Amino acid sequence: MKRDELGDLVAFLTVAEERSFTRAAALLGTSQSSLSHSVRRLEDRMGVRLLTRTTRTVVPTEAGEQLAETLRPAFNDIRARMDALGAMRHAPGGTIRITAIRHAAVSILMPAVTRLMQSYPDINVEISVENRLVDLVNERFDAGVRLGEHIEKDMIALKIGPEMRMLVVGSPDYFERHPKPLTPHDLTKHRCINLRLTTVGGLYAWEFEKDGKLLNVRVDGQFVCNDVPIIIDGALAGLGLACLPDDYLLPLIGEGKLVPVLEDWSPPFPGYHIYYPSRRLASPAFSLLIDALRYRG
Repeated sequence: MKRDELGDLVAFLTVAEERSFTRAAALLGTSQSSLSHSVRRLEDRMGVRLLTRTTRTVVPTEAGEQLAETLRPAFNDIRARMDALGAMRHAPGGTIRITAIRHAAVSILMPAVTRLMQSYPDINVEISVENRLVDLVNERFDAGVRLGEHIEKDMIALKIGPEMRMLVVGSPDYFERHPKPLTPHDLTKHRCINLRLTTVGGLYAWEFEKDGKLLNVRVDGQFVCNDVPIIIDGALAGLGLACLPDDYLLPLIGEGKLVPVLEDWSPPFPGYHIYYPSRRLASPAFSLLIDALRYRG
């Protein structure tokens, strides 16, 4: 159906219900002549008279009454759905879909969305945990959570966590058997636990920086894994050194279960950010989520 054909149906139904071109024109914000032209065009297209016009009133013909009865429930349903959609701009409700890596989902997202859903029972949240970078638009996600340095430039990004550092750690037992490395070059003499990157399939090259000098080191060891918690378990068991984001490690370092080394080669980098394609037409629910996640440190 063409746009003008839908407009003609709206014009006809409004005149039929108001029994007046004058009142119908006022409701639709148009002129009587425009309404009359729309109705005549609809009658010509259907090949039947739909309205009988007198000097005092406008009455639907039998065909017009049948058409009005067909259109009325359909347009009432459209109006109800439009009202419901309009209400979403004001009432905090609906579903928010977010993609995030596991650690961000557990440490940052879950505390925030739990408080949000408890306060607003009409807000639903779906979190999809995965390591790959997701096309938010094509896969119909409202937002994603990733490290700031991994977000595409055309996205709107909001900081939701502190800066992070990659730390090299080992167990006290490991360092009883091996000297601590003093520079990244010393890592070639150590057993190291490699992280398999699930997004590209390769091994993570340990990254260091000091006095503006960047250095990537390919390490070697007996154990390789693509899961950070298991790598931490391996480091705790003395299988070798691990290089991981500090927010995974700080509690264990504080308890003395892991010992950091090469800290002067580990500068901070942007932490977790929530990112999304556009600010336009953000729902109240999404705006509340953004406010709940905003980092205020």
